[in-house]
Amino acid sequence: MTKLSVNINKVATLRNSRGGNLPDVLKTAMFCESFGAQGITVHPRPDERHIRYNDVRELKPILKTEFNIEGNPIESYINLVLEVKPTQVTLVPDDPHQLTSNHGWDTIKNCGYLQDIIGRFKEAGIRTSIFVDPVVDMVENAKKCGTDRVELYTESYATGFASDREEAIKPYIDAAVAARECGLGLNAGHDLNLKNLTYFHRCIPWLDEVSIGHALISDALYMGLKDAIEKYRECLL
Repeated sequence: MTKLSVNINKVATLRNSRGGNLPDVLKTAMFCESFGAQGITVHPRPDERHIRYNDVRELKPILKTEFNIEGNPIESYINLVLEVKPTQVTLVPDDPHQLTSNHGWDTIKNCGYLQDIIGRFKEAGIRTSIFVDPVVDMVENAKKCGTDRVELYTESYATGFASDREEAIKPYIDAAVAARECGLGLNAGHDLNLKNLTYFHRCIPWLDEVSIGHALISDALYMGLKDAIEKYRECLL
């Protein structure tokens, strides 16, 4: 079964735009779980423009499903993850000023760096995942970094889906097969939505998890959070 982890960053963005605690990030996370989400994802950035470090601390004790913390492994992020001890940590090579994630790790050039960080997390019993582009070499070298999983960055698939979905999915199938042959778990995320998720899952049915935030929260504005989560779960059957 492919799990759906709901990224709640956009809920925090809305809260932060006005101040106060509306919408309530903690309450939203609990509702997501009650509506069928099998995990909650957050991506705290140093400027805390959406999820704040304290949100992460407050979420951990109330969550009943898997907790995934994404981010660039700067020292403050590493310390936060080691303090909270989520189910999974996903390493993303973000620049602090990026609007959103836009590329995966070069697991060849950064192998030693990633090995050291992953070693710290694994000593704490935290499952690790590396955010990678759909490139076989990057997947295979992720294994050498010591990670448990890779997360395929799916922006190029989402961009190419409307014009030629078969061509758009090809590098992802190759990367997914490489991950399976290496014995790595497989996650995916970025710009997946109700239009393109079913086909992606049909072509790569051994996915462990998809992490979806922007599209799902946007759909929830039209159909409600419960229906949106149920629709995304249906794409993964």
